Amino acid sequence: MGISINLLYRGSNGSAKAFAEEMERRGIASRIRAEDGNEGYRYFIPMDDPETVLLIDRWRDQAALDQHHASPMMKEISALREKYDLRTKAERYITDSGIPESDKAFLRE
Repeated sequence: MGISINLLYRGSNGSAKAFAEEMERRGIASRIRAEDGNEGYRYFIPMDDPETVLLIDRWRDQAALDQHHASPMMKEISALREKYDLRTKAERYITDSGIPESDKAFLRE
């Protein structure tokens, strides 16, 4: 059972993008990607809302996510969120058994 978390960071005057850029530049994002159980950690900017950054954060299971939340990196992330005065919204999803055959007809691989 995988877990995906969509974190929406919202700021002003480009602060959300600056936050994501600093996470990458300081290597925090790379360290998270290297954690045991991390299956994806990527930032996106919605085309219709440049003041928001979407982070798609994926974990193997709850134990891996709990270990990440207990890591010292969380203090670094919290400090950067404060620095950029970001508001955060989270959406959590549990991975099911896969894409049904009826939905695959809409995909081009």
